[in-house]
Amino acid sequence: MTQWIGETFTSDTGWNHLLDLVDVGDRMAGSAGEREALELTRDAFDDAGAQNATIAEFEIQGWERGDSAVRDAATEEPLAVGPNACIALPRSPSGEVTGEFVDLGYGVPEDFEADLDGKVVMVSSDTPDSVDRFLHRREKYYRAVDAGAAAFVFANHVEGTLPPTGSVGTADAPIGEVPAVGVSRETGARLSRRNEGDEVTVAVDCETPTATSGNAVAELGPDTDEHLLVSSHVDAHDLAEGAMDNGAGTATIVEVARALATREDELGIKVRFAAFGAEEVGLVGSSTAAEAADREAVRAVVNVDSNVYGRTLRLDHHGFDALAAAAERVSDKFGHPVSTGGKLVPHSDHWPFVKRGIPGYMVSGETEGRGRGWGHTHADTLDKLESRNLREQAILLTELVVYLAEADASIPRGDTDEIAAALEAEGKATGMKLTGDWTFGTEADGE
Repeated sequence: MTQWIGETFTSDTGWNHLLDLVDVGDRMAGSAGEREALELTRDAFDDAGAQNATIAEFEIQGWERGDSAVRDAATEEPLAVGPNACIALPRSPSGEVTGEFVDLGYGVPEDFEADLDGKVVMVSSDTPDSVDRFLHRREKYYRAVDAGAAAFVFANHVEGTLPPTGSVGTADAPIGEVPAVGVSRETGARLSRRNEGDEVTVAVDCETPTATSGNAVAELGPDTDEHLLVSSHVDAHDLAEGAMDNGAGTATIVEVARALATREDELGIKVRFAAFGAEEVGLVGSSTAAEAADREAVRAVVNVDSNVYGRTLRLDHHGFDALAAAAERVSDKFGHPVSTGGKLVPHSDHWPFVKRGIPGYMVSGETEGRGRGWGHTHADTLDKLESRNLREQAILLTELVVYLAEADASIPRGDTDEIAAALEAEGKATGMKLTGDWTFGTEADGE
């Protein structure tokens, strides 16, 4: 009965898939590398024993990185150039603009009440402890845009000459409105010290072709309409291996598929696997799948994104009591710590489902502090991850999926009005409305 545990703890299936993904290189949404990763994952599902493995394609607004820089407007002296100092943020438009440089520090909402018209605005990737929610990059970008800024500079708070990346587009406006770049902590500190109040030029060069992405999907278990969805995302930003974000998550669900194939007779309903494409540019793959899904047929979503780096699993259950109880049940059975949270996490591929009231987890690895750490930088590399963590987490998640897929399991859906109210209460609604992520009360809400 417990043989599967030993097999999973000694399995190389997930780890070898992670090796394959990081060795692809560039897995940017819509790129040849993302396609290769989708094909590798489809084949890995098939090799793991899942059925009907395929790739469901869809078109996206592509984005291809060129050069970027911050320069002294008067002398043309480069102030921030090169991959260790300055990179364009995906979905930034091409362009070259000049304006007075202003460092807004953390970039909390009240910081944008200053006169920023025509200025080049820099903010930190960090959020102070005095603010009770994490301020997402895109919220800061669109606050700058609304305040009339000519350009946006996103400074990492993590040391190591690591300029951060991350999309600034929205579902309705895939390409942002003003040029946007990420700079390293060290470059940001130098710009603030030397160039506050000076005229600087921000230049971004990029291409925006139409491209094709896709979702790698497969399934296990009985042929039931009701199903459980186990997901991750395959794409990664083009400047790194994307080992943690999200090679690790995709490798983990492949390992879970292998383990579940040996326990298929324990599944009361079908389990579908989806390794989504184009997550990093607006949750495009998962949104496409969620819009096509029958809300009543999806029992729950187990979405794995940025795990393995932290040994302890973090299961954000979005206030669904049945999901919280299932997490506790797994933790108790194995005597293994599992961290849980009930607040809403309106990012990653569970969200297009959760916002429709479908119960869902955001599964990650627990780490100290806020923000992404090495994620979204060229330091997101394989050497920081351990195969032991992947195997342990795959064991816990396999057991979790079996619990959730019991024939008589009851996981009540959420009320979308209550989800909207919770976002308001948690202070997240304002930023989501600003960035175009607020769909409640619209047809996009799926209700």
